[in-house]
Amino acid sequence: MRDVHLAIDLGASSGRVIAGYLNDKGMLELEDVHRFANDPLMIQDSLQWNIDALWVEILEGLRLAAGRFENIRSVGVDTWGVDYVLIDRNGQIAGPVRHYRDARNNGVIEKACEALGGPEQGRDKIFSATGLQFLQINSLIQLYSSVINKECCIEIAEHFLMMGDYFHWLLSGKYSIEATNASTSQMLDPRTKTWATDLQESLSIPTKMFQDVTAPGTVLGPVQPSVATATGLQEVPVIVPATHDTASAVLAVPAEGFAKEKPDWCFISSGTWSLMGCELASPKITPLCSELNFTNEGGVAGSTRLLKNIGGLWVFQQLRKSMTRRGETPSWESMVQDAAAATPFEIILDPDHPELAAPDDMLTAIERVAEQTGQNKPASVGTAYRAALECLALRYRACLGMLEQLIESPIKTIHIVGGGTQNELLCQMTADACNRTVIAGPVEATAIGNVAMQMIGLQELTAEQTKQAIETSRELVRNSFAVKTFQPQEPQAWNEPYERFQQWYC
Repeated sequence: MRDVHLAIDLGASSGRVIAGYLNDKGMLELEDVHRFANDPLMIQDSLQWNIDALWVEILEGLRLAAGRFENIRSVGVDTWGVDYVLIDRNGQIAGPVRHYRDARNNGVIEKACEALGGPEQGRDKIFSATGLQFLQINSLIQLYSSVINKECCIEIAEHFLMMGDYFHWLLSGKYSIEATNASTSQMLDPRTKTWATDLQESLSIPTKMFQDVTAPGTVLGPVQPSVATATGLQEVPVIVPATHDTASAVLAVPAEGFAKEKPDWCFISSGTWSLMGCELASPKITPLCSELNFTNEGGVAGSTRLLKNIGGLWVFQQLRKSMTRRGETPSWESMVQDAAAATPFEIILDPDHPELAAPDDMLTAIERVAEQTGQNKPASVGTAYRAALECLALRYRACLGMLEQLIESPIKTIHIVGGGTQNELLCQMTADACNRTVIAGPVEATAIGNVAMQMIGLQELTAEQTKQAIETSRELVRNSFAVKTFQPQEPQAWNEPYERFQQWYC
């Protein structure tokens, strides 16, 4: 009878419950159990997560799994970063669960820095304490927005839970704050793995909400009785994976070695967001890292993910919604085909341009950016599709150069994992723009990493044994899942467009 591990993988637009197990050949296999949408709600001009709907879907997925598999050994949750739930002393949600794109965050970075002594001094204090990239979506900025808006939820909160922690609490009844997701908050010291309480107190953020962080692989205990009754899962342990989806995805990168000081490969976790970086043994909290606006996020077994958050496939995805509003709903395949047929480099965009962050209509926003930069508007929708992919490859090229500066070593191979690996046009563009070998896959890297960490957690290993188990897990991934290699074909064609990209956006 095979041992089955259930990965609850929640992304910013969808969620799923996936079963993972070793097949008769000793290869890791995944099986879809339940998929569902994750659609935010606009409530009184506030963008919020519908966490009750997510919980209903999670329970349904677990119920289906219990009916399909006999020997379920564990369950764990991974989610996106930065967002959180505040819980009051009665064990109830203290206030709205805001979406990271909620407009209340606009301009709050500047206000936080001003409260810490001014633009430069404030940024220096935050970066030296946390080593994190400045983004207005970060938990620190969201919480400071609650402070300056005098929201009662932050006054009555007893527990701060990031999204994965919240669902682990519902599953097990145990409070925890998992380390990799906590590291996305801009409130954790990446050197000590403890909360930067001086920074929190300087911004009037109550520190009583924050308990010590929990390491990936920790067993919280069995599912609580109400969950067992609703799902049929009896005495199944809840094991904390790397709850930040990118940390789980990086665990599943099919590379050799773990957390080297000078790695010769980097990763891109490709989806709505792209996170591009290197896995290191220790953080790099340096003036150059701050200048380049890179982030030191936590990885498994105490490693550091030195990375940059990039707009990702967001622009491409939102273009599909733009076309739906115009009476068409193109398939993803047809969009890629139209992009491939369009003339290269007609428009140069930046996936991180503020105009493209949360527009009412993406196609209209692209036309505005083109006008602002003295470019022609898209001659066709295919031109817009292509520009959305080309700009990502160009941003990857810029990020690659910065990474090599930071680690002081050349990077030979780019590993792309996640849903974006299915866009082979983008993978080839990345190989050409960066003039590097690209290895794409596995697609389901986050779920694979989630399952792998649960398997490691059940073994109750020492820290050194855990590092060895991670290398063994990567070998299992290499032996279990197919990847596709893309070699540079026309790298020289990207030089002139990259000069334009640098001129306008860097």
